[in-house]
Amino acid sequence: MARSLRGQFGFLTLLVAAGAQAAPTKLPPLQVDPALLGLPPVAPSQPATAPAAVSLPPAAAGTEGEAPVAAPAAPVPAPSTPAAPAKPVGPNSAAPGKQQIYLTAERIEGTTSVETTAEGNVDLQYGERTVKADRMVYREPLDEAEATGNVKLTSPGEAIAGPHLKLKLGDSVGTFDTPAYSIHAFNSKDTAAAAHGTAARLDFQGKDKYRLADATYTTCPANGSDPDWFARVSNLSLDYTTSEGTARSATVVFKGIPILYSPWLSFTLDNKRKTGLLAPTIGSTSKGGLELTTPFYWNIAPDMDATLAPRVMTKRGTQWNGEYRYLGRSYSGQIAGEYLGNDEITHTNRNARTILHNQDFGYGFTGELNLNKVSDDTYFTDLSTRLSNITQTNLLREGRLNYGGSEWWSASLMAQRFQTLQDPSQPPLAIPYDRLPQLLLTADRADMPFGTEVIFSGEYANFSNPTGTKIEGKRTTLYPQLAYPMQTAAYYVTPKIGFNSTRYQLTNQQAAGTTLPDQFTRNVPIFSVDSGAVFERPLQLFSQDLTQTLEPRAFYLRVPHRDQSILDKPGQVVNFDTSLADFNFAQIFTENAYSGGDRVADANQLTLAATSRIINTANGEELLRGAIGQRYYFADQQVTLNGVVPRTGRTADFLAALTGKLNREFSIDSGMQYNYQDSAVERFNLGARYQPEPGKALNASYRFTRSLLRQIDTSAQWPLFGGWHAVARYNYSFRDKRAIETIGGLEYDGGCWATRFVLQRLATAVGQVNNSIFIQLELNSFSSIGSNPLNLLKRNIPGYGQITNTPADPVFAE
Repeated sequence: MARSLRGQFGFLTLLVAAGAQAAPTKLPPLQVDPALLGLPPVAPSQPATAPAAVSLPPAAAGTEGEAPVAAPAAPVPAPSTPAAPAKPVGPNSAAPGKQQIYLTAERIEGTTSVETTAEGNVDLQYGERTVKADRMVYREPLDEAEATGNVKLTSPGEAIAGPHLKLKLGDSVGTFDTPAYSIHAFNSKDTAAAAHGTAARLDFQGKDKYRLADATYTTCPANGSDPDWFARVSNLSLDYTTSEGTARSATVVFKGIPILYSPWLSFTLDNKRKTGLLAPTIGSTSKGGLELTTPFYWNIAPDMDATLAPRVMTKRGTQWNGEYRYLGRSYSGQIAGEYLGNDEITHTNRNARTILHNQDFGYGFTGELNLNKVSDDTYFTDLSTRLSNITQTNLLREGRLNYGGSEWWSASLMAQRFQTLQDPSQPPLAIPYDRLPQLLLTADRADMPFGTEVIFSGEYANFSNPTGTKIEGKRTTLYPQLAYPMQTAAYYVTPKIGFNSTRYQLTNQQAAGTTLPDQFTRNVPIFSVDSGAVFERPLQLFSQDLTQTLEPRAFYLRVPHRDQSILDKPGQVVNFDTSLADFNFAQIFTENAYSGGDRVADANQLTLAATSRIINTANGEELLRGAIGQRYYFADQQVTLNGVVPRTGRTADFLAALTGKLNREFSIDSGMQYNYQDSAVERFNLGARYQPEPGKALNASYRFTRSLLRQIDTSAQWPLFGGWHAVARYNYSFRDKRAIETIGGLEYDGGCWATRFVLQRLATAVGQVNNSIFIQLELNSFSSIGSNPLNLLKRNIPGYGQITNTPADPVFAE
């Protein structure tokens, strides 16, 4: 019985520790004391031999001629249950900074300080790595293990199997013949899908660095079947320390069909930014024809990058696109440019450029720069696929210096001008005035005597017009105000009085053909009282504790009439920057019916409004908000703009709005402006969204403005079946009797890949449309092929959710 037990526990264990120097030693066979197992003792005259278990330092030098470690004459059968893990024994232990090496096998022999050979179920452990094989030779002076026969190397970041491995354990340098591998980022919180495949040879080039020859590569699950896609490469480098991968002579195979060949490919292993050629973009537009864009990305520094993207259009030629981005502790910016030499349709050179910069100078000073320019009026309609670009008419060019370092005052110095794009098929547009420069000063101090509050706003602006045929001049406005706020937790009342003084100095009257005084001043006193209250009551709905509020507000405004007809003479109108303000809930509580400084509307009016909110008592989330508002006039209007007929009614339009979440999935947004005088709806909008979860969104809205606008806008993203998703948008104008923008497409999530097919039809001008086709194949953690419609879908489908999880840029958040 004891002999049998000794046979079962005769599984050899050799511990090789990188520790202090010790001479190799011939050790006697290991005796297993049956008493430790609770069995009767075995007679000492009949000991059974078993393989030895020793602890020797791998750095120890052997002595020539010493006998090797003894091994049994006959193999000891492997135990039916795994042997206990090897443990250090004796005084030898690993030296500081070195990992211990554990080796177990059925047979072990050799001189441990020179070479140790293990055979039969070999298991070597070094740190987090484990190597299993049929046979292994460990050469201590080289710190090298050579394994043959069913070799398997595993660790938390890798699993590699093959017939032969030679590896220096400490340096992680070596080779693996004809392996099958699975590797992913080590100790990474952003670990992408594990990359796996096969190779004729795999070279270990240091920790987390690999080079593979004649290899395949894919991130599809290793489930025993052929992957949906893989790259076949002659040379593949994977460097997880820099998250970079490169492939030479690469062929991408999708569903068994080669779809792309490249002599060199560079890709990121964790979806982060990396220098190299990006996947080409292929598409088609009706105005540009077939298009091929081949971008090159340069990751200059962690906070700086650039992209160069030639765009070849079969109908127009080659357009060169470039972008440079930077981000610092106190600044950020972007410089972008486009150039199309000798457009094959217009036969002109065409270009666009943009400079954006934000700067924090410290001590409360900040700066902004926003410069935009295109070569011609139809640049965007011919060469852009974005509605926001196509509908732009005034490109901003502005520089601004701000100061906000004080608790109670701030200032801004600005230079501003525009490039106006005239659509040849539309009536001419009025060209805006330049402000060269404009100085703004605001102050608000509430700690004044007797509980009063002093408020001041001032402006100096020099207006000029690029046409050279309009009145120009300087406008200086000073508007001091004194308020007396009275406020409690339940209500507030704030009376305020102010004096608006504006001085004009007009120029260029001869060219404009006007005969106004060169200088004049307008002084207007302004008085207002703003008041409001908040009432609350508990409410329970569907077993949920809620709070309902009622928030009435009253705003009285008195602005006596001051003659401003000098600014509104027929043919001699002075209007640098002023228009009638949009009538909405924000505007009805302001002091002027006009935006800009060229008109101060007379007023004797009272605005009444009420808001009611339903709030989740537990977390404070606003679930529903409703509001109504009405303005009442006590006098006829006298100050007008551009000869508009003055108002004579006693009530303004009625406003109503309702917005909120009816439940976690369904939300609404609505508003209405009703004209009592004409008994007609001036404006109306109604929108609804149903979004039960990411990747599912249904949107519908209707917008109406009397005599100007009547549109419906619907959009959706919805799963169909088997990984397919539908995406769509339809924006139709009843007034123009045409679709403004139509989008339709399909997306498919294949697990390790995704594909998108999207069509876009975009109205660019009267009777003109631009048709675009987007086709993209996205290979997870490798590359994408085709034209990317993601920005188009995110911009046009509220609530759109990307079906693949691609992390945002950690620096520029894209």
